[in-house]
Amino acid sequence: MRAFRALIFLAFATALPLAPARAQVTEIWKCMDSGGRPLYTSDKKDTAGKKCDLVSREINVVPAVRPAPRVANRSSTSEGFPKESAATAATAKERQRDILEKELADEQQKLAQARQELAEVESVRTSEGRTESYSKVQERLQRYKDNVDLHQKNIEALRRELAR
Repeated sequence: MRAFRALIFLAFATALPLAPARAQVTEIWKCMDSGGRPLYTSDKKDTAGKKCDLVSREINVVPAVRPAPRVANRSSTSEGFPKESAATAATAKERQRDILEKELADEQQKLAQARQELAEVESVRTSEGRTESYSKVQERLQRYKDNVDLHQKNIEALRRELAR
């Protein structure tokens, strides 16, 4: 019979962390020291041999920590996840292609504008009535050449993406 009770006690003790809440009692004691000054303590050992009165008894309820939910193995079935239909995938690809074509048209327009700006700056060979040296002209034009190169590279990348 004792073994049976011990087994039941062990079963309850292992299930204790799953309990919904845990209570903790805090007692505050007021003791008078030898000089007549009050001493407040929550340690029962400090009250030994002194005249002490119980001032407060608080019961704190602390919620138990809930165990984390079990996660199914990711390599198992993917049930419960939304699946994309063939029609949805096709419309998504069409939207993506439309966006890329609009970006391509925009980049082509920016390239034309950048080339026009470069041509305008190249046609100006003087600065305030003086002729500039070749290196100063190249330095002034470099920014516009870089802009043309950038738009050409963007157009090439968009065309590669559309070819896929």
